[in-house]
Amino acid sequence: MTLRTVQTANYYGIRPDDLYLFNEGTLYHSYRTFGAHRLQWDGTEGVRFAVWAPNASDVRVAGSFNHWDGSGHRMERLGESGVWALFIPGLAEGALYKYEICDADGRKRLKADPYAFFAERRPGTASIVADLSGYRWRDGAWQRRKRERLPYDNPLLIYEAHLGSWRLAGKEQFRTYGELSAELADYAADMGYTHIELLPLAEHPFDRSWGYQITGYFAATSRYGTPKELMAFVDRCHRRGLGVILDWVPGHFCKDDHGLRLFDGTPIYEGPDPRLAEKPEWGTLAFDFGRTEVMSFLISNAIFWMDLYHIDGLRVDAVASMIDLNFGKPPELAAHNAHGGTENPEALRFLRKLNEIVFHYHPHALMIAEDSSAWPAVTSPTYWGGLGFNFKWNMGWMNDMLRYMALDPDERKHHHHLITFSLLYAFSENFVLPLSHDEVVHGKRSLLHKMPGSYEEKFAQLRLFFGYWMTHPGKKLLFMGSEFGQFDEWKDTEALDWFLLDYELHAKMKLYSRKLNRLYKERPALWEKDTDPGGFEWIDAHNAGQSVISFVRRGNRHGDCVVAVCNFPVRRIGITGSAFPPPAATGSLSIATTGASAALRP
Repeated sequence: MTLRTVQTANYYGIRPDDLYLFNEGTLYHSYRTFGAHRLQWDGTEGVRFAVWAPNASDVRVAGSFNHWDGSGHRMERLGESGVWALFIPGLAEGALYKYEICDADGRKRLKADPYAFFAERRPGTASIVADLSGYRWRDGAWQRRKRERLPYDNPLLIYEAHLGSWRLAGKEQFRTYGELSAELADYAADMGYTHIELLPLAEHPFDRSWGYQITGYFAATSRYGTPKELMAFVDRCHRRGLGVILDWVPGHFCKDDHGLRLFDGTPIYEGPDPRLAEKPEWGTLAFDFGRTEVMSFLISNAIFWMDLYHIDGLRVDAVASMIDLNFGKPPELAAHNAHGGTENPEALRFLRKLNEIVFHYHPHALMIAEDSSAWPAVTSPTYWGGLGFNFKWNMGWMNDMLRYMALDPDERKHHHHLITFSLLYAFSENFVLPLSHDEVVHGKRSLLHKMPGSYEEKFAQLRLFFGYWMTHPGKKLLFMGSEFGQFDEWKDTEALDWFLLDYELHAKMKLYSRKLNRLYKERPALWEKDTDPGGFEWIDAHNAGQSVISFVRRGNRHGDCVVAVCNFPVRRIGITGSAFPPPAATGSLSIATTGASAALRP
């Protein structure tokens, strides 16, 4: 077989400079070059394909248009870049395709396009030619407002949702992006949230991975509709005053044969060393963060979701597993860096560069690290030696508080440190306080079910917990269903138990959550100084015997403060702007300001 190599100044719009930057790791909009792009060349309309397969002996395009026989559509290698390209005239949007890749030994494998913009609905695995241009955005007011408001000193109250189980039309009958545009966006806005965070929407083969094991990083999953229907969903959220955050998974990818694994017969995305590549805890493969082309791929993907889908931010999954070479690995896969440590210097460089580039192109984006490690300065700028995120999940607070709230109230006096320890480090990073999907699945029970006591007492405990959560320094995130007291843990193949709202305590729990959300947004003292130690002061942190704590939250204006009193054994919380309120009803939340008072009593 003769290897055909093209030396050309411009191959159907692919410039040598693009290839150079891609190989260098700095082509931050590589999705404009790679994948399947409909275009007109010399008066002929068709589709240009481009793929990186540096160690292949031959690459072809096979699809629905050639009976899945790529022999008539051989791609041409562009110099020494490792990139292959082909222009197929007359090909239309909607065509199914894969790359037929021959490795160095002549063995063929069919691979989905890493840069495909759309893909078949599972169990199909083909890529689909899709044009993402032409959607008319109507979110100008949202974009202007976002530029005017820094996230640090404004409310950030996130509703985390899994589109495949928020609501269902029937067994495995997903709501569409279009239906969710009205239902979910309107619900979250009415409840008072500021943002929706969506579990990953990049294409993935297995529903029960929840999107965390991906094959198509640039393809919005076809489970819920088309790419432009997803754009309409985001647009609707913005017009309802809601930001949209996407869970993003740069740490690892799934091993399915049609995906990135051994893409050209060699490990180009995962790297050659199995000690670094294998993620045995999840059965996946880690990206090779030291490879420059992988750097171009991943950073471009982050920019892609913000450029084309107007996504407002990314929650970067599993940062701890990226920066620790031995995270979740058995001894036989143990590895060390050149200095003998277990830190992954390539991953650290990637994360810093990722945040620098994202904020260069999208300075008002949210970049949130889901990081369970004690790595310092995660939310400090890279020029100060930090990782450059602007927020980090406070996993320590979450673990301590869930452990504390599960205790019998009579036992809490022996574990008082669990509710006070977080204030020793609350201002070391810009924190989000997460009550996420990970805490209500796999036998961990729902938030309501974690609470001790009788059925009625569980609700009182959850109201108390939510009140403390809302007044503690840090932004907020809550997983769907917890706002109305979902009793069973999250069932990822079924819809939330919305029927529970027919029962009084669950309906009142939803009302309480709604009022608490609105109270949070209306009281600047609860968010203006989330990252400033001057915004918090203990009144009494040491009343372990009675399991009572009290503290002050302060805003920017002189005299703007909220006093919180949490009475954990008797399940009461009171909040006041100037003085302590009278004894509250069990599980209630009260607030009083100068000259006025109000009470929330679900």
